[in-house]
Amino acid sequence: MTIRVATYNLHGLRDDRAALARVVAALDADVLCVQEAPRFVRWRARRAALAAPAGLAVATPGRVGGVAVLVGRRVRVLHAESHALRTFLGLERRGLAVAVVQVKGALLAVGSLHLDLHDPARLHHAAEAVALMEAAAGRHGAQIVLAGDVNEQAHQPAWRYLSGRLADCYAVAPKGDGLTFPAAGPSVRIDGVFAARGTRVVSCGVVDAAMPDLAGASDHLPVVAELRVGH
Repeated sequence: MTIRVATYNLHGLRDDRAALARVVAALDADVLCVQEAPRFVRWRARRAALAAPAGLAVATPGRVGGVAVLVGRRVRVLHAESHALRTFLGLERRGLAVAVVQVKGALLAVGSLHLDLHDPARLHHAAEAVALMEAAAGRHGAQIVLAGDVNEQAHQPAWRYLSGRLADCYAVAPKGDGLTFPAAGPSVRIDGVFAARGTRVVSCGVVDAAMPDLAGASDHLPVVAELRVGH
């Protein structure tokens, strides 16, 4: 069967909320990794209100780093955890949200990650996140999918580290030009979905949605990967 795993930087819900809701619905995601999700006043309720209209539910606990994993109705959550990544003085606190999910018998450990603008922190957190994902996946016999805003391009160190340990789904099965930032006129690909090597990637690229909605909903474009799992 094919499942849809998406990633989307929500820009702190600072843009057109109605457009954002339409884009999230258009993703038709089984699992959605989000960055810059609400993390202050009424953060639980605001995350739930974003998820519910698209038939999604928040799977992961905690608010550290503004990351979360949302899941659709056919997804069963077996385990969820939230990690604070190493603190770098003067930089924003970063985190990793992980949900171990079951979809029609297939087990996936899905992580949402938002890396920093600071080069050394970005590379350190990429390695830290992969280690945490490997531990979670190993405990549950699950296949890793790590997605998020990498804040750099494919030729740079943190992205190269991620794509060295996992498969860059867009590179495996590209759909469209893959550019994700800035939303109104994308010129770079800095958001991605990475999966365990050997994962059957059907396609990966920016979601098909109305351009005015995509430009108005966030400063990033969402990426969705179609993965073939099970038999």
